[in-house]
Amino acid sequence: MARPLTPPPAIRRARDGDEDAILRCLSEAFEPYRSQYTPDAWVDTVLTAETVRARLETTAVFVALDERAEVVGTIGGSVAGGEEGHIRGMGVVPACQGRGVAGQLLEAVEAELRAQGCSIATLDTTEPLRRAVRFYERNGYRASGRVTAFFGMPLFEYVKRLES
Repeated sequence: MARPLTPPPAIRRARDGDEDAILRCLSEAFEPYRSQYTPDAWVDTVLTAETVRARLETTAVFVALDERAEVVGTIGGSVAGGEEGHIRGMGVVPACQGRGVAGQLLEAVEAELRAQGCSIATLDTTEPLRRAVRFYERNGYRASGRVTAFFGMPLFEYVKRLES
């Protein structure tokens, strides 16, 4: 197992000016899976200049910063309706994967969803992201059995009850 980042990454809410760093982070994180994504699924996953700005306007987006204040991870979450919050857009640059960054990002977005009154968190993932599925399962997420279409790919929903 890789050792944690020292010092641990700083987690903060994304802000104006973080767009390019978020795009770079997502692109680097998902590049190993690019050939397994349809072109439209790829663009929706790694975003564009326009869609990252829209996400920042509608979603609580967090970033993880390394000791040089470089974005090495990102995640977003928003209230989906009722007591359900939905998490999306998690990515950690390959050099920092397996070092605790994803766990810290997940904790931050779950805390935000709880603060917004959510007692359930959902997220969706694709079949190529087996490592991510194992991470989500280790963190209490379970497959709901719901599978939807995602630009020509199956999208699998995972659910977790958030403790108050």
